[in-house]
Amino acid sequence: MEPIKHRVEHYWSHRAEGFELQRLREYDSEKRDRWLAEFNRYLPQGKPLKILDIGTGTGFFACLLAAEGHECTGIDFTPEMIDHAEHMSGVLGLDVQFMLMDAEDPEFEDESFDALVTRNLTWTLPHIEKAYREWFRILKPGGVLINFDADYSAALEDDEEHELPENHAHKLVPDYMKAENDAITLEVGAYHQPRPQWDVQLLVEAGFERMTVDMSVYRRIYAEVDEFFNPVPIFTIAAFR
Repeated sequence: MEPIKHRVEHYWSHRAEGFELQRLREYDSEKRDRWLAEFNRYLPQGKPLKILDIGTGTGFFACLLAAEGHECTGIDFTPEMIDHAEHMSGVLGLDVQFMLMDAEDPEFEDESFDALVTRNLTWTLPHIEKAYREWFRILKPGGVLINFDADYSAALEDDEEHELPENHAHKLVPDYMKAENDAITLEVGAYHQPRPQWDVQLLVEAGFERMTVDMSVYRRIYAEVDEFFNPVPIFTIAAFR
């Protein structure tokens, strides 16, 4: 395992329990309908889909979409996240398959999924161009990749401060963990170019022929500063095969 990947896995193993609790609260909040509204902008309607949630964490997207009648699988690089994802789906009474897997090397057959979804993952990938090629491979013709992410390394370098509520996840993380997250962000960011412009270029090179970029999604999802607020503006990239 590459040192940076080991570092990422080790860091998130310590965040898994708190993440599950927060995602369960998010699932029961108004954010649930907001996320579904974003998905409905891009997902084919009126039929059950086979969906892969890449970098599922504790399974929020996989559970969200399974509850809508889709066949969902979630993969993550961190064993502790998979454990908590399985627990979360059990709490919610949902049938979701979770698997331990590297997002840059998904072990699925060609053209396996109608849709791929991911949230706050690609900023952690040192070989994002390889991931996009692999994701194109496992996506069915006519399928869609929906990627919610942000240029976290650029935001960290800007060093803009945000006033966050006391119950926000960033407030509950010890200083040494914050420092490690910042160090990982800058190390992985050194492999990346400005986003999402770079992502569009890589997606075209991977084979995607049509895509849309939405820079305003964060205003709809994070309309108020609460415990779920993301202080870095996220974007959506929807890439169609």
